[in-house]
Amino acid sequence: MMLVPGFDRVVELVPGERAVAIRNIPATLPVFATHFARFPVLPGVLLLESMADLAKAALGDGHWRLRTVRGVRFRHFVGPGDQVEIRVEVTGRTDQTAQVRATARVEERVVATARGLALVAAEQPWEGTQ
Repeated sequence: MMLVPGFDRVVELVPGERAVAIRNIPATLPVFATHFARFPVLPGVLLLESMADLAKAALGDGHWRLRTVRGVRFRHFVGPGDQVEIRVEVTGRTDQTAQVRATARVEERVVATARGLALVAAEQPWEGTQ
C-alpha cells in the first residue's frame, strides 16, 4: 500500500489517471477549538488542500503546485469523527499542466466537489510541501 502524507489510507492509485483515499477527521484537530467552538466544522480550505494533495499523488511523477481552482461547492459540513473519502480524476494533462476533478464524500454523501483543479509542474517543491 502506498503512503500519501495527510491520508490515513489510499484505496486506489492509478498514476496519471485517478486516486481514492480516506482521511479521518479527529476531534483533536486544533482548528476545532476556534472553527467553531460550539459547532466544530472542518474549514473548507483544508478539505480543498486534501483534494489538491491527492491530485498531486494521482499525477505521480514530479512536483506539482496548485495554480487555480474552479467550480468548488461545499455541500455539507465535515466535523470531528467523520471519515472523508476523496476521489480525484485526471481530466487533462500536458508536460507542464494538469486538470483534475475531485469529489469528497462522508458516508456516501457528497460533501464537496471541485470541477477543476489546475496544477502546474514545478522544478522544486516549496519548503514544507511534497
